[in-house]
Amino acid sequence: MYKSVYHRDFSSEWKFSAVRSSGAGGQNVNKVNTRVELRFPIAKSQQLSEDEKNLLYKKLKNRINSENELILSCQSERSQLRNKQKVIERFFDILAESLKQEKHRIATKRTNASRLKRIESKKLQASKKERRKPPML
Repeated sequence: MYKSVYHRDFSSEWKFSAVRSSGAGGQNVNKVNTRVELRFPIAKSQQLSEDEKNLLYKKLKNRINSENELILSCQSERSQLRNKQKVIERFFDILAESLKQEKHRIATKRTNASRLKRIESKKLQASKKERRKPPML
């Protein structure tokens, strides 16, 4: 079982950069760098095991660039600090979701009632089609 992602300290492995946000926001948008971008080098991570790294590469391949960095950004808030907090939350949520073990489905037999219901519906459909034919002379 994997150690919970929320209890690990990734702070030394994150690289943050602040850039200008796009979209509406008046003059503030043009002069303040509020959009925060988080870069996480998966290959260099000390907190993740090799199995976890392979799982992340497989599940997050669309979010990982050519330098094997997971890139997340947030620009929804007007403050750089709040955007930083949001992107960190998203990082942990994405990691937890990606590293979650999938349950194996155990195949079960069909119930007797479901078999009878299926056969009954097939007979009903067959009788409908039979009634559509022209009468035999």
